[in-house]
Amino acid sequence: MSASEKLKDLGIVLPEPKGPVGSYVAIKIVGNFLFISGQISIDENSNLIKGKLGEDLSLDQGYKAAKRCGLSLLAHAKKACNEDLDKITSCIKLTGYVNSVNDFVEQPKVINGASDIISEILGKKGHHTRAAVSVNSLPLGVAVEIDGIFEINLN
Repeated sequence: MSASEKLKDLGIVLPEPKGPVGSYVAIKIVGNFLFISGQISIDENSNLIKGKLGEDLSLDQGYKAAKRCGLSLLAHAKKACNEDLDKITSCIKLTGYVNSVNDFVEQPKVINGASDIISEILGKKGHHTRAAVSVNSLPLGVAVEIDGIFEINLN
């Protein structure tokens, strides 16, 4: 099943890729590698998912925030691949940042939200390496930010 068919089957509509808000680019292609800048947690209504895990947000809410970041990564990848997610040959690595209190230790479970949805949509091509890091704060007070590296074939 193609990634587009999988999205349709799951009833998922990818968000509109957001442009950069600083002195950087949203995506950069180097050879067959696609680097996607950090995607912050934004819900399906374009509202920021804000808060600190372990204080304002539950583990489940953090997981859902990370899932939204994963969908944003795929939206950027789709745009970079001329609207064809099947041009992704592999998700190489995700780095996830979790806005959390000092004693919160479930960062990997939060970032699973992105890992799970990317693997569900891309199948084996979605399996990746990863880091899940706790941070004291994130831009605009969001709960999660995730960047990604993909291998693509635009030929």
